[in-house]
Amino acid sequence: MDADWDEVTRIAFPAPGTNDYPRPATALAFDAIAELLWVGNDRGRVVSFYGRELQRYTAFKIQPPSEGPVRQFLFHDKGVIALGTRSVHMAMRRGPALWNIRHDDMKDLQCMSFTSKGASEIIVAGWQDTMLVIDVVKGEIVKQVPTEKQYTIMKKSKYICAATRTGCVDLIDPISFKIVRSWQAHSSYINDMDAQNDFIVTCGGSVKQQTAQTYMLDPYVNVFDLKNMSSMKPMPFPPLAAHVRLHPRMLTTSIVTSQHGQMHVVDIMNPNTSNVRYANIVSFINLFEIAPSGEALVMADTECNIHLWGSPSKIHFTDMAIPIDLPEAEEPAPALDWSPDTPLSSIGLPYYREPLFSAWPADIISDVGAPPVQLDPAFLAALKQTEWGLYGRNTRGLRRNQAENTRATLKASSAMQAPKFLSQKMRESAMSYEAESPSEPKVEPAPEAPTELESLRPEAPHLYRDLEIKYSKFGVDDFDFGYYNKTRYAGLENHIPNSYANPLLQLLNYTPLLRNMALQHAATACVGDLCLLCELGFVFDMLQKAEGSTCQATNMLKALSATPQAALLGLLEEETHVPSLSTMAQGLSRFLFDKINHEYRSITPVSTALEQTLFDLPQPPSPDELASRILVTSAVVTIKCINCRSETMRPGTTHVNDLMYPSPKPSVRGARVTRTTFSQVLKMGVERETASKGWCSRCQRYQNLQMRKTIHSVPAVLALNTAVSTPEHRRLWATPGWLPEEIGVIVDQGQFFCFEGEDLKLHLQRGIHNIAVYSLIGVVVNCESSTPQKSHLVSMINVAHADATASAEHKWHLFNDFSVRPVSCAEALTFNAAWKTPAVLLFQLKGASNRSSMEWKTRLDTSILYRDLSPHSEAKTYCLLDKETERPGPDTIVALDTEFVSLKQPEIQMNSDGERETIRPMSHALARVSVVRGQGEHEGSAFIDDYIAIREPVVDYLTLYSGITASDLDPRTTQHNLVSLKIAYKKLWVLLNLGCKFLGHGLRQDFRVINIQVPRAQVIDTIQVFYLKARLRKLSLAFLAWYLLKEDIQLETHDSIEDARTALKLYRKYLEFDDAGILEPMLEDIYKAGRATNFKPPRKDDQLIQRTDTPPVTVEGGAGPLTPARKVAGGAGTVFGVIPQWTPGKSPMQK
Repeated sequence: MDADWDEVTRIAFPAPGTNDYPRPATALAFDAIAELLWVGNDRGRVVSFYGRELQRYTAFKIQPPSEGPVRQFLFHDKGVIALGTRSVHMAMRRGPALWNIRHDDMKDLQCMSFTSKGASEIIVAGWQDTMLVIDVVKGEIVKQVPTEKQYTIMKKSKYICAATRTGCVDLIDPISFKIVRSWQAHSSYINDMDAQNDFIVTCGGSVKQQTAQTYMLDPYVNVFDLKNMSSMKPMPFPPLAAHVRLHPRMLTTSIVTSQHGQMHVVDIMNPNTSNVRYANIVSFINLFEIAPSGEALVMADTECNIHLWGSPSKIHFTDMAIPIDLPEAEEPAPALDWSPDTPLSSIGLPYYREPLFSAWPADIISDVGAPPVQLDPAFLAALKQTEWGLYGRNTRGLRRNQAENTRATLKASSAMQAPKFLSQKMRESAMSYEAESPSEPKVEPAPEAPTELESLRPEAPHLYRDLEIKYSKFGVDDFDFGYYNKTRYAGLENHIPNSYANPLLQLLNYTPLLRNMALQHAATACVGDLCLLCELGFVFDMLQKAEGSTCQATNMLKALSATPQAALLGLLEEETHVPSLSTMAQGLSRFLFDKINHEYRSITPVSTALEQTLFDLPQPPSPDELASRILVTSAVVTIKCINCRSETMRPGTTHVNDLMYPSPKPSVRGARVTRTTFSQVLKMGVERETASKGWCSRCQRYQNLQMRKTIHSVPAVLALNTAVSTPEHRRLWATPGWLPEEIGVIVDQGQFFCFEGEDLKLHLQRGIHNIAVYSLIGVVVNCESSTPQKSHLVSMINVAHADATASAEHKWHLFNDFSVRPVSCAEALTFNAAWKTPAVLLFQLKGASNRSSMEWKTRLDTSILYRDLSPHSEAKTYCLLDKETERPGPDTIVALDTEFVSLKQPEIQMNSDGERETIRPMSHALARVSVVRGQGEHEGSAFIDDYIAIREPVVDYLTLYSGITASDLDPRTTQHNLVSLKIAYKKLWVLLNLGCKFLGHGLRQDFRVINIQVPRAQVIDTIQVFYLKARLRKLSLAFLAWYLLKEDIQLETHDSIEDARTALKLYRKYLEFDDAGILEPMLEDIYKAGRATNFKPPRKDDQLIQRTDTPPVTVEGGAGPLTPARKVAGGAGTVFGVIPQWTPGKSPMQK
């Protein structure tokens, strides 16, 4: 009994009828296989209550009220057996009777018990000279056993333990029904008794005054050892023992209660120590029972109340509860206000079995509203006009007077069709009997050389438009992202809130200095919950490891949404008043650079050797110095009053500079047109010379003020917001070749000079000034479209600057969310005043190109793996790694499993074809992560079992699938190791970058919800190793465990530790089969057995177990799971140990 046990529910036992008064309960029992409590009264009525709230479920009579009370309950798979004084009744749990037996020898029945045949046979006895044996399946009396004893209580253990009226306990053989041994437990009578395993416990009474024949309960509990057939030392109970029960889970623990509500939890082997509790009982306890799970107990008092006790967070009645059939409420027919104006369409139509005459055949139905024919302008220009119209040569390729199918034409003209789902492709491949070729590495396609640049088109072409993810019943994983990306550079999914940031994240990722800063910081001991620099490091590492696969920045964008300043700055799409995407991207760039600068300075990076070499520093730089060199434009702003000529100065450092354009001048006839260059616009934006109204402290009034920046230094990464706001600005950017790929910067005596093109080459040849050359990394581009296509952002990036080795060629790529394709340099740097304008530019020192540092991996801070954030947790399901003996590395296998909850229900609509179409799939959040040791002396013990504190509202805890309840994730009530998402994620990220191999079953979905990218070489997925591609079916973990391991798992709900351990055992089996050379035959046998059982593990009695699978990505309809119970994972080990050799000459690491 845990410390938090208390009364959970108290209800009044209902009266047997409307005209009757409440009566105390006479029988009480928890159902063995359902979350039900059964109660009987003295009028022969049975009532059941459901769940911890004790909601009334069913009620029925087993005998007339005149025949007396309900005595006892027993439970069968098909129903409940209730014992009356003169009848035995069996009913379904929903209430309907299965059979009712009455017999002349049933005079005063008191008790019953199962026999040696299990639940298929019972024996009933009482204050009569005959015991009757009943076949439960047939509902017939099959045997009558004469007896000299009169029994009041029966309990089944090794023997049928029967208590007599005189205080004696008889041990009856369950086969022959003969008395094996008798034991005088109490001198007068036995009030309560229980028997389990090797023990019998009794409490009873004795005569207090011999002359008056008054009785009193004994102040002790007697114990009998069935194994040694001898009495044991009684357990003292001074408050007078009225009821006793043995704990169903703890073999030697008993719970004793008095009539007044005092409870003692006593160990039979050590009866002198006990745990004492008090129930708030006004009257007397007359019945007491404990649930089969050991997590609940119930008491009934003489005031007609029922008291349910247990732990509020763990209470449940049984560990393998079957689902309860609840009645469906019928919707009443709506009342119609019938009048002459009532439309006939408001009357529902019946269902017809035969076709109606109004059901027209499909061949006479024609489509209406087809799009108009699109005529070529050249064709129209060649037509000749007459009195009756226009005529000309037929150049359309159609016959005369032939109607054109504009629907098919419009569909065929689309340049970028949505691909088929992966599952559909797999089915088609299997139908055509095509053998799948092994996966090959992606070959980088060469950029196409079109005759006309796509950027010069009058409207945005398809490669620039917003892309939409289509969802099948298998969710987003069934979408063929590879159709849109044939490169080795990863894209980002766009169905996540605030995914407008994807182009900017891609641009930052391919800037080597920024990527180094983020990864260096992520490798430190930083555990800040909203540290955006850490999240950037996680995203950059994920994009690097993806090797062309599509990723998602879910955790990064969640952290952005949770940052308070983001909403105030208008950086979130969910806000009501959202500015243009171009403005949002520019605001986000300022915000992220400010965060990077602040958070990088907060903790010393793990390695700065590359930066020390790059900037030619004599000693390792401090975080402040390094952040200033990479991010900060150091300047002083001089404010000058035009009236009094007084000057004031203040710091004017910035991280992102906004470009400034020259004011348009009126055109003068014959005047020379001056060409505005990018270098001039950049100089104006950096020096920022402006005039405005402001307060002059010397004049003591508002005056015209002139402000100008004096530049001291420029950073290695030059971030620029284009600030395009007028048609003149758009036309300037649309000038061919206006944006240079390289610029030269000189800072001299507070002035900023910029050069490009031939001027830059000339200064480099002269070598007089110390000129810094910057290369253009990429551009975030705003693509504007007319309705129905919405505007969105893409990025043009020269990925050659981020490659490991320098390349002489340009590698410009268009990153349109998950679509990545190479483009020419001219296409990347050509803009269109109508729809394509830049928003953010990023330049970097040319000398920093191809200078990515991987030293952070060798200096990765691993302290988070050895730190216990909940050291005072009561029931731990994990044991931390030993810092001295357990050092995870490339030779380490860890088994992983996760549980998650739902944040948003799927959005589903009915399309024009009458099919259900998913608009947005169910949104999941990580709720639990369990990582188990995969090798060593204590293989299978968990060292991570984190529950995640979720900020967003949870719409469905998916308890039936995950075992997660609201109390598990509530810091006020949880008894688990509750951590932030950042901490749980960083543990897995550290293990990933230490080179550990992740083992599990169906890890793809786990990695998606975690939002982590694991290289294939570090993944061992048992759903793949036990998979035959020709079968087109992947096997569940429960089925594989049943067939290969002979284990039943997931009977009630999922437990991530249990699932991880099971996957580990299955992998060992795979190695065994592979080493013996019998893998292929075993797979055929597994699929053969699966077809015989419908791929569901059967029970021993050949009845299928109701099991739950991992929740699908999209759940279309269906009630939410309500099962609040789950098993608690067991103990944990301590060390990894040495990698064992599974079989001679073969390491377990081999796949």
